[in-house]
This record gives sequence, structure tokens and C-alpha cells, in this order.
Amino acid sequence: MNEATAVFYQQTILPSLSRLDGLLEDACQTAQLVTPAAGEDRFRGLYVNQAEIDRLLSQSPGHPHLWSQNGHSSPKSTSFDLPSLSPLAWLSRTCHLTPFDCDVLLLALAPEIDRRYERIYAFLQDHVARKRPSVDLALNLLCADALMRLEQRQRFAPDAPLRQHGLIHLLPERDSEQPSLLAHTLKVDPLVVQLLLGQPQLDERLALWADYATPLPQAAPLTLPAETAQRLRAVTESAQANQTACCLHFYGPPGTNKHQTAVWLAAHLQTPLLEINLQRLRQSGSDWREPLRIALRQQHFQRCLLLLSPVDAVTATEFSLDAADLMALIAEAQGVLILAGSQPFLPQGEQPLTIIPVPFAVPTTEMRRHLWHTHLQTYGLAADETTCADLAVRFRLTSPQIETAVRTARTQADWQQLGEENGLETAVTPHQLFAAARHQCGHDLAALAQKITPLYTWADIVLPEETKTQLHEICRRVACRYQVLHQWGFDSKLSLGKGTNALFSGPSGTGKTMAAEIVARELGLDLYKIDLSGVVSKYIGETEKNLDRIFRAAENANAILFFDEADALFGKRSEVRDSHDRYANIEISYLLQKMEEYPGLTILATNLRQNLDDAFVRRLAFMVHFPFPDESSRQQIWQGVWPQQTPLHTEVDLDLCARRFKLSGGSIKNMALAAAFLAADEDAPVSMTHLYQAARREYQKMGKAISLSEIESET
Repeated sequence: MNEATAVFYQQTILPSLSRLDGLLEDACQTAQLVTPAAGEDRFRGLYVNQAEIDRLLSQSPGHPHLWSQNGHSSPKSTSFDLPSLSPLAWLSRTCHLTPFDCDVLLLALAPEIDRRYERIYAFLQDHVARKRPSVDLALNLLCADALMRLEQRQRFAPDAPLRQHGLIHLLPERDSEQPSLLAHTLKVDPLVVQLLLGQPQLDERLALWADYATPLPQAAPLTLPAETAQRLRAVTESAQANQTACCLHFYGPPGTNKHQTAVWLAAHLQTPLLEINLQRLRQSGSDWREPLRIALRQQHFQRCLLLLSPVDAVTATEFSLDAADLMALIAEAQGVLILAGSQPFLPQGEQPLTIIPVPFAVPTTEMRRHLWHTHLQTYGLAADETTCADLAVRFRLTSPQIETAVRTARTQADWQQLGEENGLETAVTPHQLFAAARHQCGHDLAALAQKITPLYTWADIVLPEETKTQLHEICRRVACRYQVLHQWGFDSKLSLGKGTNALFSGPSGTGKTMAAEIVARELGLDLYKIDLSGVVSKYIGETEKNLDRIFRAAENANAILFFDEADALFGKRSEVRDSHDRYANIEISYLLQKMEEYPGLTILATNLRQNLDDAFVRRLAFMVHFPFPDESSRQQIWQGVWPQQTPLHTEVDLDLCARRFKLSGGSIKNMALAAAFLAADEDAPVSMTHLYQAARREYQKMGKAISLSEIESET
């Protein structure tokens, strides 16, 4: 028990209980006068005899038979002096309690402090099982006459302060059907008991959905703009000083420090923080409204900061009725209340409580650079400025994600150094940091697209120099995005199109997917392949929904989107002849819109360049054509397709293969692989015979026929 609680207990509770003891002592004596033989009857209260009936009928109706005139003050005046800073005095002021209300509270509170009061109440109520005071007992003890008893009865009405603010609960007596008001037992709400006894703790009714803690003082979150922090301090300090309501709505993507900001704000206000998990509360199956009412009362009584998160759990479109109930509940809030969610919302109806929206965005590139630098230093790692800048530009991560990535990279570096007795400190390479950053991305996108692990390098692909130059330009454009848009100011000139769009066109097997892998490896980003043939739906509106899910997941993935089989959607926008034509055009327009909104790199692959709409082509940043390889290119492909470990027979003529088999790079790869399996089955080096057999199978797949005699005649 702290010093303030001890002083309150000694100055308020003990004197109040002493006064209550005197009141009960007089009442017991009065009860003895009314029923002289009561103390000798061992079965008093368990039966009713004729003498009891005669005694009851002799009393005046409504007269408080336990009232004593032994110098007790009238309930209309102040029953006792309360220290101005005591919880009971504060409760009396804020809930507008009368002295009679305070006496009722103490009467019901007494058994929570000392169980001897239970036996006294049982004696006064003439029943051994009635250990809690009833409304009838309170009126008999505290009212001087029948008129006052009738007047004070109104203090137990549902709209009276005691019940309106949830300070006491009226419970029907056991085995009573539709009991009268007088036959209800008084019970002090557990929150009020904690308040009056100076014991702040989490109400057990909230234990499954709430966490109640006193935050430690700390600096403002790194991702919180200084102007926003200053405004939050000003508005909450004013609300706390004036004891007025203040409701803030923190909204933004997950991991944008909404919770950390609430913790910081509570520490600044020097008040505890109570967090209610609305998601768990709603999934519990029980009515979420009553626990929320309890939480609002706990916030008021404990004068703490209340955080409701995630508020989207009851404000989503499918829960519109719940959202209205939530608004009605928080309109009664007192003190500082924070709603945290991912999406902004507009309160429905006219609410007396103004909700202040506070947006939380993914940290800017400069903030991310500072976060990488800070977290690397925190974990005792060297913070190379160039690496930090590259990580900040390539990955749109939140502060918790960056910290996790640094910790993961540190763990990986420690693991690799185990057993090495070089005496050097742990060093994390940029490659490990990039890998750890990629690991933080794409968890949602992985369920919608195929993640490709890039294996190829620039040396593996055979393309004309102009095509390779365009691919290098794409990489440089992504790498220099921050410099051009933010440092050079182009961000203020562009509302859309801040990302990079590229179209890879050319026959199948000419290296479009390989080029996408090489670009992803060069940039250190994840590559996700989306087959548009599986995205397009015959049902109206479904294609747009599928595309929206992909692009929303991609924003958090910091990934390169590679749309394969783009021909399924990107044809000539036709003249509208029916509803299907109109909606097909809408699908194309919607995809163009999402591509322009996406801040990363989007690559589209198509086999039919001539079918593309001119308006669509105009909105692309790059158009890279992958031509069918000529003989010289095919020769380079044949030379590079074989791994060093593969045994080739001396008779293998790769120049002949390049001249005779007019195939794309993809088909050449298939031929080489098929020939390798044929040779392995014979446990022999790859020979021209194996290549001839593989060529027949490859031509068969393309619907072409070729005979071995034709091939051999070329030799």
C-alpha cells in the first residue's frame, strides 16, 4: 500500500467505518427493543409465528424501524467530512453523489473490508442468509421517517447516479420471483471497490481481452513527426488538465508505431495505459459491449489512457451496426481515449464526442535510412551509410520490421562465425541485410502469386545489346527513384506514375522470365510471378477484386510484380457491342490505374505486341522487345546452356545445332536437359545421338515433324 492510499484509508475509510459501527450498534439496540426476545430465539428469521405477525402489524407503514435518535445527523446534510483529494470525494464530485449516496456506498462496501458486517446485516434483516445489505435495510438505517424513506427511495432508480454510473448493482434476493425494489441486495461494482480502497488493478472481467500496465518513460517514436508529437501532447494535456473527453483515432498500416505512440503518450501524461483487444473480444462470441462499458468505467475511475485496438474489428462494412454501437459507447467516454486501426472511418450519426484523426504512414525514405542506421548501431553493427540508403530506397519497411531484419541478419552472422577462431567481431554483410529485409516482405503476396528465387546473372542471358541496355536502364531507374522523386522534387509534379512499368514482348522462350529474374537479382528485390490467365474471371467484377488483392499485398511486399501471359487481358480494347465488351474494357482500365498507383516495379510479359492498345502503350515507361534468336545468338545460347559438370562427347557440334535447330532459348534449354537425361540413362557422355532424339521430341511438342535422316544429312 503506497503512502497516499494509507493516508486515505486512515483519514476516510476508518472514520467512516467507525461511524457505520455506531450506526449499526444503535440499530441493533433498536431491533432488540422492537423484538425483545429476538436474541434468545435460535431460529429467528427461519420461520414466522403469530407474535411476529402481531408485531409487524403494530408498526406504522413505511416507518424506518431501525432509525435511532442518538445524535446521528440527518442524511440531508453532509454525513462526514471527506478529504478533498480522496477517491470518495472525487467520486462524489464527478458522479454528483449526495451524502445519502455516499452512506449507501459505504454500507455496501463494509463487507468487502470486514466480514463481521455480514453477520450484523443478517441479524438486522432477520435472516441468516442475507449477509449483504438490501435497499430496505439502507432506507431503514439512514432515513428518519416514512416521508424521508419514500424520498430517498428515488436514489436507487436506474437513472440515479448510483446506478447510472454503475457504482452499485441491485441483485434480487435468492428464491425471489419478480421481487420489489426493497428486496434487492446492494453490491458495489468491483471497479468502485478498487477505487475506494486505493488498489488500482485490472478488473477480472476484462482479463481475457485487456492488458493494463504503467508504461516507462521514453522518447517519442522515431517515425512520429515532431509536429504530430507536439499536437498530441498539447491536446491530451489540455484534456487531462480540464478533465474533459478527448478521442484520437490512430490509423495506418500495421507496424507504423500506433501502439508505441500510445505507450509514449501515456508515459508523457504519467498515467497508466489500458489496452482492449477488440479482435479477441469480438471473436469470443459474447456481447462485446458490456466489457467495453466496464473498460470505459475503469478508464474513468483509474484516470488512465484507454486504447481500443484494432477498431476495424467493429467498424468494417460487414459490421456497420456494431460501428454505430461503438460510436454510441465512446460518446460517453471521459478522459483520453485512443482508437487504433488500419483504415480511416467517418462516425455515423451525431455524436457529442469529436474524434480527431491522426494518420500513421509507412516511414519515409529518409526516416527508414535513419531507422536502419539506429537499429544497426543498437545491435552493435557497423552502419554503412551507402548500405542504409540502399535498404531504405528498396524496401518500404516499418520500424518493427527493420529492427527484426537487423536482428535476423545479426543472428545469421553469429551463426556463420560459430567455430571460427579468428577473434574478429561479428560483421554483417550487405547481402545478409538485403536477405533479412526481403524476409520481412511478401507474406500476404505469397498466397496470391508464385515467388521466384532469382538464379540467373547477366552472363546467362543472350540478347541484343539494345535490349540489354534497356534492362540496365530499368535497374538504374529503380535505384535512382528516391534521388529523382524526392531530392530533385519530381514527387511534387507527379500524382501518379511514380513507379516503374515495363513491357517485355516477344515470342515464347526468348528470355522474358529470365530477364525479370536478372533484374530482381540486380536490385536485391523479391520477384513474384502472377499468371493473368488465372486472375481474369468470367464473372463481372471478380477480375478487379483479384487485381486489387494482388496490388494491396504487393505494397507491403516491396516486390517486383511480373505479370505473365498478359495476352489474357491486354488485347485491343474493342468497340462496345455488349455488356461483356464494356466490362472487359473496365478491367483493362482498372489494371492500368493500379499499375500507375503502385510505387514499385511492374513487368508485363506478352507474346503478341501487335495486339496492344496504343493508349496502354503510351502509359508504359519501358517497352523491351525480345527477338527470336538468330544463328549467332543461338550459338551463344548452346555454348552457355551446359553446366561445367556435364560431360559432352567430342563429336558434339554446337555450331551445327545452332544452324540446324531454329529454336528459341527456352526450347534449346529443354533440348539440352532432355539430352542429358538420355545420356545419363546410358551412363555415357552427351552425344549428337542424344541431341537428335531430344530435337525430335521438342519439334513434336511444337507440332512439327523432323526425321533423323534430315538431321544427319547436315553433318
